[in-house]
Amino acid sequence: MTANPYDFLDILADAAAEAVMPHFRANIGVENKLAEEFDPVTIADKAVEEAIRALIHKHFPDHGILGEEFDNVALDAEHVWILDPIDGTRAFISGLPTWGTLIGHKVNGRAKFGMMSQPFTAERYFGDGKSSQYKGPGGPQNLMTRGCKSLSDATLFTTSPHQFSKSKIDRFKAIEQQVKLSRYGMDCYAYCMVARGSVDLVIEDGLEAYDIAALIPIIEGAGGRVTTWDGGNAVDGGSIVACGDPSLHEQVLKLLSD
Repeated sequence: MTANPYDFLDILADAAAEAVMPHFRANIGVENKLAEEFDPVTIADKAVEEAIRALIHKHFPDHGILGEEFDNVALDAEHVWILDPIDGTRAFISGLPTWGTLIGHKVNGRAKFGMMSQPFTAERYFGDGKSSQYKGPGGPQNLMTRGCKSLSDATLFTTSPHQFSKSKIDRFKAIEQQVKLSRYGMDCYAYCMVARGSVDLVIEDGLEAYDIAALIPIIEGAGGRVTTWDGGNAVDGGSIVACGDPSLHEQVLKLLSD
């Protein structure tokens, strides 16, 4: 990797934007990947992942790749890229600009750095676990989460309550009843709002590695925490809680385990 991984991530994000933008708010076909429920995929999802994979193979042929749309490659490698070409495909096909391209990188099983790129709004969020930056309208900024010591003061997001398993929805609802504001939707955008100090808490269930790996170093670099519900490494997905305030995170973990 280069001394500044942001440089290469910018290259990947540029290629992803070129591949995806001709399809946004256009009349494109939508496939359903699952028979028992609606899990959409489009030509745009596939085009973005192909563009990113081609550049990774060119510059780092010995690195592994875990992606949503195509077969995984060399997952036992020291360096593994984790890709979600369009996180929020439902928002994408609905014409809403709350989707993003997630590009994560893990080293020896830990999230090292990641980017969320939203080309329609020209926003990019980058983190390496030590610091986090924003590039977009309003100019570059260093990201910092906000303090929030109490659930009664917190803003909570989740993509959808329907994503929770039957065994976990009651625990989520118990926390939701205690917060100041609860909102649904936003996908990866909600996590970036935690990093920039606009949202306090995201709780989700049933995530895949490509849904979360890129977002971990963005939030943690801004001062927050991202773990599984039992406090473990979130890089492989599962039941996830992300907080801007580490003390709030501990409170939420306790409630989720009760």
